[in-house]
Amino acid sequence: MTQSGSTRPGFATRAVRTGHRRTHEGEHGEPIFTTSSFVFDSAAEAAARFSGESPGNIYSRFTNPTVRAFEERLAALEGSESCVATASGMAAILAVCMGLLQTGDHLVASRSLFGSTTLLFNKYLSRFGIGTSYCDLSDLAAWDAAIGPQTRLLFCETPSNPITEMVDLRTLAELAHRRNCLLVVDNCFCTPALQRPLELGADLVIHSATKYLDGQGRCVGGAVLGDRKRVGEEVYGVLRTAGPTLSPFNAWVFLKGLETLELRMAAHSQGAAGLADWLAAQPGVAHVYYPGRADHPQHHLVGVQQRGGGGIVAFDVHGGRPGAWGVIDATRLLSITANLGDTKTTITHPASTTHGRLTPEQRAASGIGEGLIRVAVGLECLVDIQADLARGLALLPGQ
Repeated sequence: MTQSGSTRPGFATRAVRTGHRRTHEGEHGEPIFTTSSFVFDSAAEAAARFSGESPGNIYSRFTNPTVRAFEERLAALEGSESCVATASGMAAILAVCMGLLQTGDHLVASRSLFGSTTLLFNKYLSRFGIGTSYCDLSDLAAWDAAIGPQTRLLFCETPSNPITEMVDLRTLAELAHRRNCLLVVDNCFCTPALQRPLELGADLVIHSATKYLDGQGRCVGGAVLGDRKRVGEEVYGVLRTAGPTLSPFNAWVFLKGLETLELRMAAHSQGAAGLADWLAAQPGVAHVYYPGRADHPQHHLVGVQQRGGGGIVAFDVHGGRPGAWGVIDATRLLSITANLGDTKTTITHPASTTHGRLTPEQRAASGIGEGLIRVAVGLECLVDIQADLARGLALLPGQ
């Protein structure tokens, strides 16, 4: 990346320019290297590449120029030494666990996690003798109490999925390091446009690039960011060997998404703030969860570690599951899908979709009731989103 003197380019400049090495063709846009393998000039060069004596491309499972461009660009935005791109956000979490944990190790996670993350920890890591304990995300004393002699890492989402709980990352990082643990943060909801956990002391950052990094619901992918040793060697080693690989085409799509990331996150946050305030005034709504509102328990962290409220609004409606499903089914504009981070506003019922495989007790512990609805606010006109929701809200008890 070209820099002017010692001045680091701004976020938007890095989002547009980092990672592209123009080829002899002189292209202005990043090329897509759709090739499974790469050709060597000699047997000796091939041997040097495979042994690591000489840098360069080998095989697209673990070396591809388009994927590398995405990794370098995202690393520049998060402020990390290294980035490893993966086939999905869940593949990113799995690669971290496989690269950094072993039988007998223990991790502590917040209860407020994406449902598949909880299942990965409980159902699959446990088969290999890796234990998991859970605590309330914002309760720092509970984190401290849950750490034991075998604890190796702490894992959290902030804001959490789906009710946007937050934790003071700087204080949690200090706690983790004091207890000789790593702090891993899923930064999916904020992206580096709104929050950069590494600057607050976190050791690794996880992304589902499927969400806001893409921004238009086109492709599936993930990423792990951190230092050269843990990410550039340990996590990369898992990718090279096991192959949960990001495709060059998906990497190219994500490169295009990063170019508009800062603009989109500002627009998503503005729309979500307006929708949250409007929902709070609706009689059929029992509670609204949005970090940008003063009634959010961790509202004080907005503007401190998180630049803006983000694009996710969750709310409880009267009438339980029938009431929530009625609101969702009455929409004509919003997309009924569990994905988020799209230009199109999406709506889902977490208790029966994203967190449907959890037990009722696990959902209750995470604050996910039967009347909870999650809206990922897109880039449509706010009045149109409100009008679409108003149709179903008018059907709720007490109207």
